[in-house]
Amino acid sequence: MNWLTNFVKPKLSAFVKRREVPENLWNNCPKCGNMIHHKDLHEYLEVCNVCDYHFRISIDRRIETLFGKNNFQEIKLDIVIDDPLKFDDKKKYIDRLKEYRKKTNRNDAFLLGSVTLNNKKSIVGLMDFEFMGGSMGRAVGGGIVKGAKIALEKKCPYIVFTSSGGARMQEGIVSLMQMPRTVAAVELLNQNKIPYIVVLTEPTTGGVTASFAMLGDITIAEQGSTIGFAGKRVIQDTIREELPIDFQKAEYLEKHGMVDIVVHRKNLKKTLIDILNHIT
Repeated sequence: MNWLTNFVKPKLSAFVKRREVPENLWNNCPKCGNMIHHKDLHEYLEVCNVCDYHFRISIDRRIETLFGKNNFQEIKLDIVIDDPLKFDDKKKYIDRLKEYRKKTNRNDAFLLGSVTLNNKKSIVGLMDFEFMGGSMGRAVGGGIVKGAKIALEKKCPYIVFTSSGGARMQEGIVSLMQMPRTVAAVELLNQNKIPYIVVLTEPTTGGVTASFAMLGDITIAEQGSTIGFAGKRVIQDTIREELPIDFQKAEYLEKHGMVDIVVHRKNLKKTLIDILNHIT
């Protein structure tokens, strides 16, 4: 009896025991409701294989799919004062920064680097929505400006991928001053005939839209991306009119002349290469 209880029964129990299902094994498409296995979603570049809904992706994944990890050479950003206003609400701003730095393993919401696309050098900047909603503070503004200066120095195109909720409220006027600062940097590129390409991704809003995001020589938007300044509800309440369902979507902006090209994620790399081949 002891042999059956102590040896045979545990072996049988282990054999038939229900396995725990890993988290995030399936993803539910918010547009069509389709259930997508995580391996399929990864294979389709985080795009729904039924309705083409584009899930938001991390900048590490974007670098991997567009340039390749080994092709992206990171450029260190200048160190800035973390909390210029000593801001404190429900949590100290300095503590929020520590929290997001630990979460993302990144110093702020902007990553700068150099890449080679089809034998052509480019400077690339990417905004990280996972870091405080990609909000633009002094570090992000400084990163945009530094990228423009390097592109000017090396005389190569500057490509910026935007994904942001807008200005960073914890930095107040310091954050708002990044808008004219980044506009001036883009104007410097324009004066020296350095190509400036912007890729708008989900979402691009607020002060980022009102500054460097809409000044590209060529403005590309990922399919289905939300792009705007104020929120749709705020605008509706202000003008007291119902807005179109697709208002502030990439396709709507392309139709009304604010975006040059709307691209499916799987075609984005080819589109960038074609543009670079043409303008350089």
